[in-house]
Amino acid sequence: MSHPRTILLGAQAGSVQLPVCDHYSGVEARMRKSLQLQAEMTQEFGTCVFDVTLDCEDGAPVGGEAEHAALVTEMALATTATRPNARIAVRVHPVDHPSFDADMAHIAGRAGQVLTHIMVPKVETVADVDRAQAALITAGAAGLPLHVLIESPAAVHRAFDIAAHPRVQSISFGLMDFVSAHGGAIPADGMGIQGQFTHPLVLRAKLEIASACHAHGKVPSHCVVTEFKNPDAIRQAAQKAACELGYTRMWSIHPDQIRPILEAMSPSESQIDQASEIIEAAHAADWAPISHAGQLHDRASYRFFWQLLERAHQTGRPLPSHIHSFFAESGQSAVRGS
Repeated sequence: MSHPRTILLGAQAGSVQLPVCDHYSGVEARMRKSLQLQAEMTQEFGTCVFDVTLDCEDGAPVGGEAEHAALVTEMALATTATRPNARIAVRVHPVDHPSFDADMAHIAGRAGQVLTHIMVPKVETVADVDRAQAALITAGAAGLPLHVLIESPAAVHRAFDIAAHPRVQSISFGLMDFVSAHGGAIPADGMGIQGQFTHPLVLRAKLEIASACHAHGKVPSHCVVTEFKNPDAIRQAAQKAACELGYTRMWSIHPDQIRPILEAMSPSESQIDQASEIIEAAHAADWAPISHAGQLHDRASYRFFWQLLERAHQTGRPLPSHIHSFFAESGQSAVRGS
């Protein structure tokens, strides 16, 4: 019998799935520590549960952009030479920055075959994505996915068009630049843990990006939480982003934020148990409608529960053996999309 993903998702079976956490670092010592932490947590969870994005935009000193691009390139190549399943990305400079073309030529040209994606900040239009894609082609990395960061009201307005671009795999929301772009019309607490979930303009922007991504099978990635010494704040933000706004991925800017994000965006044990029971019964019924705990279920709800189990698998959560066998049977890796 065909795999549940093929039966239940059909044309969506090839949709992008990424780790729920994207960890950013740009200082050499912190980048190396981030890569080591990724290796340790991969061993702990049995799968790579977060991406490491090496940052050129905020990490490179002014005047030292070329040297920093060379550093992150060599770091990616050296890491993947000993750990081929490492998930490493690079954030380059914006397309209108003088170092953008050199970033893309060196980083994508030399390390494109080992990177999971390139993150392009301050994307305003589809034309910006086209330019980034052209730079990838020129660098000989035509197949490398692009992640983009939307940071202005005008870019939010174009989110659906940007998400439709075939090279775009994920869209992130740049909270602080978005608030600043309003010239004081949004108060400073719009960047804080409370205001970013209550101010109407910020909330609207987050919803537009999430909706655009889901409309085109892309991954919406939630913005940073700057209160990095407060694990409850990051956990609360991740839960709200996932449960209320539809985000399936979130940025980390400090190692202490990774586990709270992972915990908040992973299905609970009770959710996994319920989904496992329903999928097992549906499989036994050849995917015909079933009754479970007094409720009717059919392929519409099967899709939901199967995707929940995929997310559990992505985040390294234990699965019942009969469910885990579906993933082993298909040779499906825990995370797709690289």
